[in-house]
Amino acid sequence: MTPAAVLVTVIAYFLVLYLVASLSGRRADNQGFFVGNRRSPWPVVAFAMIGSSISGVTFVSVPGWVQASQFSYLQMALGFVAGQLVIAFVLIPLFYRMGLVSIYQYLESRFGIASYRTGAWFFFLSKMIGAAVRVYLVCLVMQLLVFGPLHVPFVWNVAATMVLVWLYTYRGGVKSLIWTDSLKTFCLVASIGLCIYFIASDLHLGLGDAVGAVAWHDYSRIFFFDDLNDRRYFFKQFLAGAFTVIAMTGLDQDMMQRNLSCRNYRDSQKNIVTSGLLQLFVILLFLVLGVLLYLYAERSGIRTPERSDELFPMIATGGYFPAAVGVLFVIGLVSSAYSAAGSALTALTTSFTVDILRCTERCDEARTARVRKRVHAGMAATMGVVILVFGLLNDTSVIDAVYTLASYTYGPILGLFAFGIFTRRSVRDRWIPLVAVLSPVLCYVLQCNSERWFGGYSFSYELLIFNALFTFVGLCLLIVPGRRGETGRALPDTESGQSAKTE
Repeated sequence: MTPAAVLVTVIAYFLVLYLVASLSGRRADNQGFFVGNRRSPWPVVAFAMIGSSISGVTFVSVPGWVQASQFSYLQMALGFVAGQLVIAFVLIPLFYRMGLVSIYQYLESRFGIASYRTGAWFFFLSKMIGAAVRVYLVCLVMQLLVFGPLHVPFVWNVAATMVLVWLYTYRGGVKSLIWTDSLKTFCLVASIGLCIYFIASDLHLGLGDAVGAVAWHDYSRIFFFDDLNDRRYFFKQFLAGAFTVIAMTGLDQDMMQRNLSCRNYRDSQKNIVTSGLLQLFVILLFLVLGVLLYLYAERSGIRTPERSDELFPMIATGGYFPAAVGVLFVIGLVSSAYSAAGSALTALTTSFTVDILRCTERCDEARTARVRKRVHAGMAATMGVVILVFGLLNDTSVIDAVYTLASYTYGPILGLFAFGIFTRRSVRDRWIPLVAVLSPVLCYVLQCNSERWFGGYSFSYELLIFNALFTFVGLCLLIVPGRRGETGRALPDTESGQSAKTE
């Protein structure tokens, strides 16, 4: 595809996206921005969550990743489904009972203000870095396809991307995101399905032949039980997947804002279970596409790039297929990119406004709206800077970087919530920030020395579990003898002064 064709595709998609955002975000107040006024239909939220969970990293990185990891990612995806069940039947009833706008308000109710701020700041760090990594990959592809050939520096690529994301989330927040994410999910799934169809057709493979070619390929092995030290070992991947989705969805303000926008907790449970099963199917489609891409490159004599992240964009837009394949790739890429960046920007704005500045408690509606808009712009600018920094430092597969970072930054949040939900003990709140900082440090020491200490065992993403465990043990050391805490009580409604209730 030519740079002009890519630009026209992106602009056309963005105009449709902005139209949907404008219509759905009309007359959105602060509650509409933060939790969609809790009126979102659960089937729409479930469909939208697919686009939210599957970012540009998945779209570009997972197909190329099959060469190194085969289908082992499905082991982790099975863990995702198990984690979704925990979210649906443990966390959702609790959060709805308390009527939360930010899920980190639970930590204040359970432990105290220091815990609340610790959770909010760790989320801020986790989401800012994670979102920046995801958007970085999309900017990298856009630089390859558009800005590089036009001799436009990478910094202007990042600036343009963040301005576009800021524009379509500015008005309605979550109220707009539910509907724009539905549009993006449709574009994402349609593009990946049609890309598989075009590639299989070019290889002269019917449906049955394509399934057989993928199933018998060396890259299609799913389960790995033979080597405990292998990063792909089943129980390492499955447990890492379960705990990762609990942390990165259930304890992530970004993802839970959508789930908390449903009318009641039962609708939210239906949404989470449904979206989890659909996500498993979509991940399988990405892995199938990866095998077909490598099969096509092998049969066509195409030299695969050193960075596996570049395989899909190189083949889809390199003129090997009809122009429709390139257009579908660009639409899928920008739809997944804007989904991840837009939702992260909204969640960061909500958490910073509600948790760190505490505007909903200290300010009236009008002042909260003014502060929220300034924070929203500030978050966009900050994310742009982080993307540029990551571009200077990254030397690994982007999806690997996402889960590695999550293992360090989400662990303390997972440990805090686990202790709060599964025990009734009170702790010395002021020391919790120290525990939350020391846990990732201990994990880093453990990871650096694991092969020497444990007979060659190498930690993968299951490091998240140990991070949470260190936090849990640290909280045990801070228990106040003779005092018991509550697992969560309803918070006063900021407008009416009454405790929040669910239907």
